[in-house]
Amino acid sequence: MKIIETEVHISASPERVWDVLTDFEKFPEWNPFIRTVEGKVRVGARLTVRIATPSGKEMTFKPTVKSATEEKEFSWLGHFLFPGLFDGEHIFIIKSSEAGCVLLQQEKFGGLLVPLMWKSLGQDTRAGFEQMNQALKERAEKSGI
Repeated sequence: MKIIETEVHISASPERVWDVLTDFEKFPEWNPFIRTVEGKVRVGARLTVRIATPSGKEMTFKPTVKSATEEKEFSWLGHFLFPGLFDGEHIFIIKSSEAGCVLLQQEKFGGLLVPLMWKSLGQDTRAGFEQMNQALKERAEKSGI
């Protein structure tokens, strides 16, 4: 298993960060990495997610929501073709801090194809996470949006 993990400190409440993170309709306005998400923030729900990596690669996939604990954690699990070939569990964790909160974004990759794709996947996906983290930080720290 391979893991990519990033974090960002945000001067906003966990509630505010949760609201931005789960307002899928507004993703096209601010999110440079996860361009669209369709579906509900509910365990077991099926989502349709479209990402655009910094290198210009676009991908649409249909993961299933694995966790949805308001203001704390949201995750989904997706597979390429079938489980065990290329699996990705995307996790957002929100932790309170003295100055607001910390958003931890990670992806756990597993499956037969991961070693073949890791080099480009690791660099491009990490850069996408970092871009999204910064954009989410800016949006959450603005009032009135």
